[in-house]
Amino acid sequence: MKNILFTLVLFIMTTICANSQNQKVLVVYYSWGGNTRVVAEKLKAQLSADIVEIVPETAYPTDYSECVAQARKETKENFRPAIKTKVENLGDYDVILVGTPNWCSTIAPPVATFLEQNKFNGKKVALFVTHGGGGLSRCESDMRNIVSNAYFLKSGVFSGSNVASSDDDIAKWLKEIGLK
Repeated sequence: MKNILFTLVLFIMTTICANSQNQKVLVVYYSWGGNTRVVAEKLKAQLSADIVEIVPETAYPTDYSECVAQARKETKENFRPAIKTKVENLGDYDVILVGTPNWCSTIAPPVATFLEQNKFNGKKVALFVTHGGGGLSRCESDMRNIVSNAYFLKSGVFSGSNVASSDDDIAKWLKEIGLK
């Protein structure tokens, strides 16, 4: 009897682990300065995931101060810029990892546009944020206010100055949310 029970438990655990690691994952992100892109590419590599960049129809200024001023204005006004990005097959994915820089303590407006334009019903969704000192701030709560009917996984938070060497931090986060 013990052998049967042990075999059954082993089978169930193997099935659970296999299912969590064989999920179809999409990494979708917006990156202005490149930090969020670096994390997105590392996620793609570690998970063998598909990846899509959110591209605004009108690019943000390349000058940092001008970009910050525009981001401040847009976030204050809850502005949603038009984006070129479309994901026709979102329903094919089990897990969607959404990447954004922390802009003025919230998600970047192009990410908000993407979230509003798509349905995440029944999907596992996790936010990953890059920042220059602001951490997660309101990014997660603001995303939850936009996205409904999704199962939210713990957010990943990565310092922009450390993204080049963030492989271990990314792997740790992926393990915490059951993707590794």
